[in-house]
Amino acid sequence: MEIKPKKSLGQNFLVDKNIIKKIVEAGNIMPDSIILEVGAGTGNLTESILEKKPKKLFIIEKDEKLVEKLKERFDKKIEIIPKDVLKVSENLISPNKLIVFGNLPYNISTQILSKWITNDNQNNWYENYILMFQKEVADRILAKTDSKNFGRLSILANWKLNVKKILDINASCFLPKPKVESTLLKFTPKKDYPKLKKSKNLEIITRVFFNQRRKKIKNPLNQLFKKTDTIVQKLNLNLELRPQNLSPDIYYKIAKEYENLVN
Repeated sequence: MEIKPKKSLGQNFLVDKNIIKKIVEAGNIMPDSIILEVGAGTGNLTESILEKKPKKLFIIEKDEKLVEKLKERFDKKIEIIPKDVLKVSENLISPNKLIVFGNLPYNISTQILSKWITNDNQNNWYENYILMFQKEVADRILAKTDSKNFGRLSILANWKLNVKKILDINASCFLPKPKVESTLLKFTPKKDYPKLKKSKNLEIITRVFFNQRRKKIKNPLNQLFKKTDTIVQKLNLNLELRPQNLSPDIYYKIAKEYENLVN
C-alpha cells in the first residue's frame, strides 16, 4: 500500500537513515524505557527505535491509512493510539515516565509544545522530549533576551524545560521535500522552576506584552495592573525597555504578581 503524505496534516516523512540514527541516539533509550512517538508516519523512525529494544513503544497517529500501515509493518511490537495528539491526555498513557520522539506537523508544532507545557492537570509524565520543528520555530524557542526572535515561545519553553539544540536537518532528508529547514531539539524537565497557580496566567502576560512588541513596557503594564508603580519598584523595572528586553525570569515574576491580583 503506497502512502502519499497529506498536506492538510502537515506530513513530511523523514527518510534519511543517518539523521534517524542521530535522533534515536539523542533519546538514550534503555531496556526499561517507555517510548512515545508522535506522528510516526510510515515508521522509519519507529523501526530504528525498536532496534534499541525499549520496554514499550506507544505511537500517536491520527491518519487512518498510516495506522493500518504501521499495524501491518510492526504488528504487536507497538501500541497505537489513533487520535489527534492535541486531544490525548499523555499522563494517562503510562504510569512510567515517557521518552517522547516527534517529527511534529509544522502547522501545529507550537500548539503541541504549548499544550504539554501549560497543562496544569498533568504531572511530569515525560523523561524528555526529542522534537523536530521548522527551523524558524526552533530559533524562536532558543532565542535569548534582546534578540529579534525572543518572544512568547522562548519564555514558555524555557519556563519548565531545559532546551538543547541537537542538530539542523536539511529539507532533502524528507519526502516530500519541505520548503523549510528543520531543527531537532531536546527538552528535559527542570528540577526547579518558578511555580504558578495557573499556567494560563503566563500565557496572558506574554500575550499582552508581545502584542505590543514595539511599544515600551509601560503600555502592557498599564493594561494588566491598576497600580503599576508598585510592580515597577518591586521588580526594579526600567519603563524605557521593550518586551524583548526583559528576561524570562522577569516575566515569571510579573505573572506571579498578576496571579496575586486575579486569583
